[in-house]
Amino acid sequence: MEQIQYRFLMTAIVAVIFMIGIGIMVAESSTAGVIVCIIGTIASMGYGFAMKRKLRR
Repeated sequence: MEQIQYRFLMTAIVAVIFMIGIGIMVAESSTAGVIVCIIGTIASMGYGFAMKRKLRR
């Protein structure tokens, strides 16, 4: 069994929290909240993919 890579785990958890936030903000009809959560999702997922790419090199 491989070791848990906590950096990737935390990045994934943050991305999921932002995705959940999108759903909550849509239910609350908060346009600003939806935009912030979309930006946060893109940023956290992008950071995770960039980290993974650096690790492979």
